[in-house]
Amino acid sequence: MLLQSTTRLLTRSTLVNTRATSSILLRSLHAEAGAKKDAYIELLKGEQEGIAILKLDRPAARNALSVKLLGEFRDALAQVRFGSEQPRVLIIESLVNGVFCAGADLKERATMSPTQVTQFLYNLRQAYRELETLPIPTIAAIDGAALGGGLEMALSCDMRVAGPGAKIGLPETKLAIIPGAGGTQRLPRLIGSSKAKELIYTASVLNNKQAYEYGIVNHAVETSGIGKAVEVARSILPQAPLAIKMAKSAVDQGAQVDIDTGLELEQAYYAQLIPTEDRLEGLRAFKEKRKPVYKGR
Repeated sequence: MLLQSTTRLLTRSTLVNTRATSSILLRSLHAEAGAKKDAYIELLKGEQEGIAILKLDRPAARNALSVKLLGEFRDALAQVRFGSEQPRVLIIESLVNGVFCAGADLKERATMSPTQVTQFLYNLRQAYRELETLPIPTIAAIDGAALGGGLEMALSCDMRVAGPGAKIGLPETKLAIIPGAGGTQRLPRLIGSSKAKELIYTASVLNNKQAYEYGIVNHAVETSGIGKAVEVARSILPQAPLAIKMAKSAVDQGAQVDIDTGLELEQAYYAQLIPTEDRLEGLRAFKEKRKPVYKGR
């Protein structure tokens, strides 16, 4: 009798716990379904088809990098890399006036344990590496502040365009830390160690023209960064997608090795293009004096 009674109690307890867990899960799912995303992909159509825009939209915190935003950012990158609709160019744009990305969410960071901070920085570095290694061109449209982790995000892109309101810098030394998501590595590779050290040591914040003079951005425009970014993206669209992919790999990998190894890498990537349908289409189009129609094959 005692065994049967105990079994019934355990069964009822299990059912209660299961129902409670299911209720919590359902509430969580409904909350997620109705929640606004802080980062998501928009695929452009018409003459701009082939361009994807990763939009940052966390106005209450100036697009500060929270756990939620970072998770959605990585989901967006996975959509670009693995989704059924494969874009040709990715642009990162902020929907928040006056800011691209203000860096780490320091309020959230203050609630984290040292272990949680380490885990967050690991995930942030992984996210930026995922961005950097996308097999398509990437452009950061900087209309506003790109500071700390925000600039590190932009440095993980192939190109950067800065509008008139851009504020660009790695000011972490003001907070007794250093750039922790690639800034000490990518900025020197882009502009040289001496200039990068000066900017990091002094926690300098540059406007768009100063950033252009340092070589941090490709374009400093007087209208908007997103407008120029779309213009650059559209100029990429007519080119052969496989050639763009191989060129990106050759440049990125060749920059990390000696010149002889780099030349071998270039030859290896060139060889992969020789048997492609696109290469033959390019030759036919040139002979027939028409625009080529590339299919990525």
